[in-house]
Amino acid sequence: MQAPSSQKTILLIGASRGLGFAMVEEYLGRGWHVIATGRASSTGKLRELAASSDGALEVEVLDTTVVEDIAALKGRLSSRTVDVLFVNAGVTNDDAETIADVSTDEFIRVMVTNALSPMRVIESLQDLVTVDGTIGVMSSGQGSLTNNTNGNHEVYRGSKAALNMFMRSFAARHKDDPRTLLLMAPGWVRTDMGGPEARLTIQESIPNLVDTMTTYAGRQGLHYLDYLGRVVPW
Repeated sequence: MQAPSSQKTILLIGASRGLGFAMVEEYLGRGWHVIATGRASSTGKLRELAASSDGALEVEVLDTTVVEDIAALKGRLSSRTVDVLFVNAGVTNDDAETIADVSTDEFIRVMVTNALSPMRVIESLQDLVTVDGTIGVMSSGQGSLTNNTNGNHEVYRGSKAALNMFMRSFAARHKDDPRTLLLMAPGWVRTDMGGPEARLTIQESIPNLVDTMTTYAGRQGLHYLDYLGRVVPW
């Protein structure tokens, strides 16, 4: 279903649970048209929400680690435009695993999901975004080299630092592109991935994160920000 021409549209990748699902609810509450994706086995909550959204929410199936899925989504949306493309998909590993401990398979899983796959999505779907639109991805404060003073979460940190570097390369290749590029750090949030000890609730993070994204709309170039709009050091 095409959104009315006056209504802004966001394509949210990885939105079936946690922070992604909260972003869907937040944008719907702000009157946006939302296209949200999740893996085939995890779209139940999204479809329930879509049924009561009066057409404001569309649900698409996508596994970001499957190249053919990305190409198929691009084909289905080829006639559409969106104001924001935001990639939220991500995983973590055992927090206690150091780089010395992690298996090769587990390292590959985290790096492919958190760094390679989001960039494949952006490279493939960037042309859907309007000339004055925003392309963003969920990074983490743990991707900051400067802020890593205590180690811990080594593989996850490495995957987010790699994602940040890939986005800097993307920005450098598109230095004349007028669109806004965002790396967003949501803070440590109590979700299935963040765990019960996390400092922030979803309600403390996501509305502020969306406010920050809205504030930065129209600012050309790449920005690495936390959920309160503070610049995160690389």
